Amino acid sequence: MKFSIIIAAVLFAMPHVGNTQEALSLPNNPLDVAFGDPYVIYDDATDRYYMYGTGGGAKNGFAVYSAVDLANWKNEGQVYDASNENGWSDSTAAWGGAYWAPEVYAHKDKFYMFYSAQWKDNPGKELENFRIGVAVADKPTGPFIDLQNHPIFDPGYPIIDANVYFAEDGKLYLYYSRCCYKHPVESEVADWARNKGWFEEIEESWVYGVELKPDFSGVIGEPVLLLRPPVTMDDAQAEWESRSVTSREVNRRWTEGSFTFKQDDTYYLMYSANHFAGENYAVGYATAKHPLGPYTKAANNPVLEKNTAKGGDVTGTGHNSVVFLPDGRMWCVYHGRTKKTGDDRMVFINEMEINDKGILRVLP
Repeated sequence: MKFSIIIAAVLFAMPHVGNTQEALSLPNNPLDVAFGDPYVIYDDATDRYYMYGTGGGAKNGFAVYSAVDLANWKNEGQVYDASNENGWSDSTAAWGGAYWAPEVYAHKDKFYMFYSAQWKDNPGKELENFRIGVAVADKPTGPFIDLQNHPIFDPGYPIIDANVYFAEDGKLYLYYSRCCYKHPVESEVADWARNKGWFEEIEESWVYGVELKPDFSGVIGEPVLLLRPPVTMDDAQAEWESRSVTSREVNRRWTEGSFTFKQDDTYYLMYSANHFAGENYAVGYATAKHPLGPYTKAANNPVLEKNTAKGGDVTGTGHNSVVFLPDGRMWCVYHGRTKKTGDDRMVFINEMEINDKGILRVLP
């Protein structure tokens, strides 16, 4: 299985790995880990990798897997439970409370988990009332306890898929996706779908960025729109970012699952488009000279997508993160599906190589 992808060299705040040679050996994909939205860190104290994600058998929260070699993962059980003393979410809401996309960062001898869930403060009885919270623990296996009894902030619309960038100047940036829910957007794609009699409107999700307070208690300033689906059908990105609509799968276009890093003086923002539960889920990226943009989408998008057109059986590839090795090697961690695994989202990890133009390919 081969994909193309763009990535960058190591950044101090990015998840990295140990020096064991075992870490460079991987089993056949997919891994025996049924996670969506996988995110991996390395902990020096235990000399182990820890993988967090959506699902994994956790109820009203999140589980973690650990490994010494990135290949043989052990389920360490649930590490976050929404019923903790500062819990702010509603576990009875749709999708079981929607405990999605956890990312964990080691910072000042603590571990901080950013995640999405349904907010219990819901006077309008919205079906999608997602917000982002942060919980803290003394070790990667938890228990994680919410820092406060409410989300980090309320932008006035549902948000998911938190990603945090730690800048060299000490500033912190929170990236997230505004959900498609009740967010219809006019575009040539929407006109096209309406004229065909398929959908009356097309809802979209957009990626935003905002500066984060140093103690993670809130944000500084107003969110900045960074990425959205193309407005015109002749846009080079329109075909791949609109496949969920043009295949008549659903009346939504997503821009979500962002992952931000820096190489030299360029910021890279990776993102996923199309329906996370469908075969067209795929990954692209954009670049900028500042953490909050403006970002320009890459000409070679998508850089990670289904391989069925090439004789493979992998679909639904998306919501990636990246692990950086001290020797410069890089691994792309993402979820996908195969004919054998069916609807279950399984974790894939592939080594990546970079060429002199900064373009990487994911090795089989």
